[in-house]
Amino acid sequence: MHDTGKVLTGLVIFLALIAAPVWYNMGSGQAGNVPVLDKATGEGSCVRDSSYMTVNHMDLLNEWRDQVIRDGERFETLPDGRRYEKSLTNTCLGCHKSKERFCDRCHNYLSVDPYCWDCHIVPEEPRT
Repeated sequence: MHDTGKVLTGLVIFLALIAAPVWYNMGSGQAGNVPVLDKATGEGSCVRDSSYMTVNHMDLLNEWRDQVIRDGERFETLPDGRRYEKSLTNTCLGCHKSKERFCDRCHNYLSVDPYCWDCHIVPEEPRT
């Protein structure tokens, strides 16, 4: 009954220690080491704009996978008439040539381990 002050003091110190890294990072005013990605080298344009692809590329790839495997739909025609093959290797990696310098940089930064390469063959990296 008489230890309430000690318990509350210990709780405040504990919470301060746990929250210190968060407050430090917020107060430092510096962005994290955001990866810099290689630009696409293809002649055409991407299937969607870059802001959409940054957030939703996995949803698009999952949708394409389901449509190709389950429904046999191998191509997508956009409202503006552009037509794309629903293919990670042929369409996406046709412009984004390096898996290491494009895909892996973001996935490693976010600690994401996509299962794309469980089935797909990793393309040979271009020599620089």
